[in-house]
Amino acid sequence: MEQYDRLYELYETVDTETVRAYQEVVDLFPPLRSTVGLSQWESARRELDERKSAIAERYPEPYAELAAHLSRDEAFTALDLYSKYGRTVNVLVLDVDETLRSAGDTDNEIPRSTLHLLTEFHERGVPIVVCTGQTLENVKGFMIQGLGNDIVESGSMSIVYETGNAVFTPDHGPDTKRLLYEGLDPVIIETFDDVRGRVLSDAPDRVRRGCHLQGNEFNVTLKPNAEVGSEAAVAVIDEAIRYFCGLVGEALADAVDADVTDPALLARTYFANDPEIARVLDEGDVARDGDLDGAPEPFTATLERLDVGYYEGDAAELVSLELDKPTGVREALDVLGIEDPFALAMGDSKSDLRVMEWLAETDCGIAAAPEHASEAVLDHVTDRDGLVYTAGEASTVLRIVYGMELLAAIDER
Repeated sequence: MEQYDRLYELYETVDTETVRAYQEVVDLFPPLRSTVGLSQWESARRELDERKSAIAERYPEPYAELAAHLSRDEAFTALDLYSKYGRTVNVLVLDVDETLRSAGDTDNEIPRSTLHLLTEFHERGVPIVVCTGQTLENVKGFMIQGLGNDIVESGSMSIVYETGNAVFTPDHGPDTKRLLYEGLDPVIIETFDDVRGRVLSDAPDRVRRGCHLQGNEFNVTLKPNAEVGSEAAVAVIDEAIRYFCGLVGEALADAVDADVTDPALLARTYFANDPEIARVLDEGDVARDGDLDGAPEPFTATLERLDVGYYEGDAAELVSLELDKPTGVREALDVLGIEDPFALAMGDSKSDLRVMEWLAETDCGIAAAPEHASEAVLDHVTDRDGLVYTAGEASTVLRIVYGMELLAAIDER
């Protein structure tokens, strides 16, 4: 109880809100070229140092850092997590879209506060695994823009892209790029190739005019031409998923050379196990009542190895269940040499949930999600540790994890 009592006393007796405000100025608004700007920054730095020194006179050294970075609620959450698990996070596994950044809340950019904390973790030797459905070039571009080339190319950052189809970890020789999709069954590869070749040419007019094919190496992803999340984007992706599910069934039937009367109906029936897809099919009055039990075994067995992802107003995507985000993360950890991971996984979608569930099953991490995440993700995160944060405020969870590290340092004294 000593840690809890001391933490309670700290936040009761010290104006930590002001300390954090000065710390934010120092961290996020570095010295400017103007004399006035430099003077203001130096003044804030002096005031911060004085306030932290006053805390250090009464409490062990890391408590000043706790006061400067974490709110009261964040600090007690950090202590609860450290007490529960008895260890600190040694790798970050982070989704990007609608997790680190949000089209609706951060103008689709990663906030400066989040980027600063990621830089701090990097400097403390905590590897970063970016885990996303996007293409490698897209991810590299915005991560270099946000964190700088030195961090991205440092050898302690890995990018799991296209939802686990490949892993890119600079400065690791022959392991720098692992193309996991090359090892898939030829039937799976043929199905993907067929869907990719026909997905726009065979599409209904509205889908063909309103969508484009994302430049993936393997996954097949339809994206809206309209602004992501807009009413137009929602409408065209809803229509796209109705068509897309059926197309996957037709391509699969050809790949396995199965005699199937209506492969599109069977595929829609199967993928409608996802409640969101079922809702969209029903709203479009599209049948999903096929007889899967009566379908040829090669067709259904291979269908169970595929997944269609529906992201409202954002994407319709075909992925292989044999190469999901957990598979990519395990490969990234192997390349990074992390043999005993305890990860923070942050994400918002079904593909991120698989990473979170794997961490829970193996007792090697914690999970966090934004409040707008899918229902299944929120249920999992709430049941585990309750790390649900406001859209665009991923830094809240990163500060909690940082607090766990500070508390562990106190515990070791």
